[in-house]
Amino acid sequence: MSEKVIRRIIQDTHAFDCVECGKCTSVCPMTRHKKDFAPRLIVVKSMDSPSVEKLARERDLWACTTCGQCASMCPYKVDYTEFIRALRAEGAMLDVTPDCSQGGLLHSMMRVMAKGDLEQDRLGWAKPPLEVAEKGDIYHFTGCSRHMAQVFVGRQGIDIGSVPESAVRIMNAAGVVPAVSKSEVCCGHDLNWVGDEDNFARLVDRNVAAISATGARTVVFTCPEGLRTFSKDYPLVAEGELPFKAVHISELMVQWIKEGKLRFRETTGKVTYHDACRLGRHMGVYDPPREVLKAIPGLELAEMENIREKCLCCGVSGWISCDADTKLLQMDKLMEAKRTGADTMLTFCPKCQLHLHCAQADKVPVDRALIDIPVNDFTVFVANRLEEKG
Repeated sequence: MSEKVIRRIIQDTHAFDCVECGKCTSVCPMTRHKKDFAPRLIVVKSMDSPSVEKLARERDLWACTTCGQCASMCPYKVDYTEFIRALRAEGAMLDVTPDCSQGGLLHSMMRVMAKGDLEQDRLGWAKPPLEVAEKGDIYHFTGCSRHMAQVFVGRQGIDIGSVPESAVRIMNAAGVVPAVSKSEVCCGHDLNWVGDEDNFARLVDRNVAAISATGARTVVFTCPEGLRTFSKDYPLVAEGELPFKAVHISELMVQWIKEGKLRFRETTGKVTYHDACRLGRHMGVYDPPREVLKAIPGLELAEMENIREKCLCCGVSGWISCDADTKLLQMDKLMEAKRTGADTMLTFCPKCQLHLHCAQADKVPVDRALIDIPVNDFTVFVANRLEEKG
């Protein structure tokens, strides 16, 4: 049975097409500092081993950040990220699980949301003058940024807790009053990528029901992971087309800017932009964030050396694989951002902000001046530069 499972995963992800050309290895961020790591070697081991449990216990299976850079460069279109996810799911059924950062606290929160009936204070931020509704054509998925902000409440300089409020400020400025729901739960991204398919499916069911009850036809995301999960993973679990479409807020902001619904006040400074893996390589959203920044008068956008498909990963995904190697990846990212001369690095991903901030807060293996650049949330940054009405 184990061999059949592995063969099915290899076939479904086209891993049989791997010709060991090495292009995946040449772009893999983990290979920069972990020289014995390579996406193709995981494929080779799966072909040589009939044991799912043995493969699931391979450290490299959990060290992979699933950033997607290997898949974006593979000439034979091997879906390495899904290959990794599927093997992890099989391992999870055998109780093979990874070591998780924060003692697994974030994963536990997600499982509570999946199974429990605890009342959430999910909309405590939605106070006047913000305008939200119980029903409407456009729904704002708030995600877990406020949950994460509470877990990391002692971290100075982290602004992810105000992301939902900032998103609604932007939508209100464009004349949109989004629907929100206190019944919404975590999108389930992390549980899906550690192989906990049962609890992920429960989260899918709860969110689809909560959003459908509002009558929304469009769901707006700030978080790249939520967007990717709803767009690519929910339809597979729900076994059919969802009753709504998922869209990133940057795509709508570009539309509203062109329609004259969003205006920004004159500002100064220079920023650089980090293409979060799930928004960029996984979803192909590269231009809208840059177009928004260029629409802010007086603001300069300084690009890093590696952008778009080649953007360097923050090093951690799903609250796993956080170790000395990933810290070095974060140093690479921060130094690259610092070299642009920008005042701050912006990203939509709350985890990228947390991971990079954590790296800066720890003892670092380089001159601290080389990585001394603030990492802030894109949505919050833009909301704070809206032109006031009247």
